[in-house]
Amino acid sequence: MGLSLLKSRAARGALALALLLGAAPPGLAARVKDLAAVKGVRENQIIGYGLVVGLNGSGDKTGTEFTVRSLSSLLAKLGIGIDAEAVQVKNVAAVMVTSSLPAFARNGSRLDAVISSLGDATSLEGGTLLMTPLFGTDGQVYAIAQGPVSVGGFSAGGGAGPTQQKNHPTVGRIASGATVERELLNLLSSRSQLELALGIPDFTTALRTAAAINAALGSGVARAVDAGTIQLALPAGGDEAIVRFLAQVEAIEVRPDHRARVVLNERTGTVVMGADVSISTVAVAHGNLTVTVRAENQVSQPEPFSRLGETVVVQNQDLTVEEEAAQLTLVQGPVTIAELVRGLNALGVTPRDLIAILQAIRAAGALSAELEIL
Repeated sequence: MGLSLLKSRAARGALALALLLGAAPPGLAARVKDLAAVKGVRENQIIGYGLVVGLNGSGDKTGTEFTVRSLSSLLAKLGIGIDAEAVQVKNVAAVMVTSSLPAFARNGSRLDAVISSLGDATSLEGGTLLMTPLFGTDGQVYAIAQGPVSVGGFSAGGGAGPTQQKNHPTVGRIASGATVERELLNLLSSRSQLELALGIPDFTTALRTAAAINAALGSGVARAVDAGTIQLALPAGGDEAIVRFLAQVEAIEVRPDHRARVVLNERTGTVVMGADVSISTVAVAHGNLTVTVRAENQVSQPEPFSRLGETVVVQNQDLTVEEEAAQLTLVQGPVTIAELVRGLNALGVTPRDLIAILQAIRAAGALSAELEIL
C-alpha cells in the first residue's frame, strides 16, 4: 500500500495523526480480586480411570486389551467370574475422568467431571460412567464420579458409506457428576499472615496494590515483597475476622500498570496493542510488489506428409512485475500506537500491511514496546 503526504488520502491521514497527538489515557482501576489471589488458595486437579457402558456399538474394539481386562476385573469384584479372553463387547469404553477440586470444597460438594475416551471408541453418546474414584497427586481419593455422559454431539455412518460428525463425540461431561469425599486442609486457620500473588507480576502494580490496601485498612497491613508478592498481616479474631478482612481487601480498587506490548498474528492478520505503546519520529514507505508468471504450452508440428522433422512441445512464459508507488511518510513523534493506527487506517492500510510496518518500525528502534509475534 503506497503512503504519500502529497496525495489527498495521505494528507488526510497525516492531518488525522496531527490532530490525534496527545498523552495516552490512564488505565482503568481494577479490584484486587481480579489482579491477585491468595497464595495456596487454588483449585487442585484430580484424575481417575473408569469405564463407560451402555454404548450402541461405538465402544472400544475387541483388540483393546486394557478395556477387556478392566471389565473382567470389575465383574470379578461383583462376584461374576469370567475369563478376559472370552469378553467380546462393543458397548464399553475405557475413559479418563478429570475434575478440579476447589480449595474450600466440603464433603458432599458436587463437581463437574470431564470424560475422555482412552481407547478406540468412536462415540460416548448415550453412555453411563460407572463409579470411578478420582485421585490427587498424593494418591488419596478425593471424589467419586458416576452418571450419564453428555456429549453434545454425534457421529453417524461409517464403514464404506459417508460419515457425518458434529462436535467431538469421544469427549463428554457429567455436570455435578463427582461427589467430594475428602476435604482439603483449611489454609486460613492459625495463620498470622498471608501472601497475595499477582496474576501478572509487576513492580509498579505491586507497590500500588500495597499502598491502596494500607490506605483503606491501615498503615502496615500490606507490604510489597517483590514484583509478584504482597504480604498481608492478618487481624486477630479467628476465621470469621480473617474472612471479613480478605473480603475487604478483594474489593479495593487499584490501577494496574503493564509493560507496553504489541501482539501480531501473521496467520490471521490480527494486531492487538496496548494503549501505552508510543512511537518516536520515523519515516515510513510501504508498497506491494506483485510478480505474475504465465506459462503457455504450444505444439510445433512438421508439414503434412513430410518425412522430416518431429512434433515438439514449446513452453512460452510471460513474466510481469507490478509495484505500487510508495513514498516516504513522516510520522512526527512521539505518538501513541492508537494514533498511528487511526492515521494508517485513514490511508486504507490492511492489517497485514500494518504488521509489516510495525515490524519495520520496531527494527528501526522507533517503537517503544515489546513486539510479540504469534
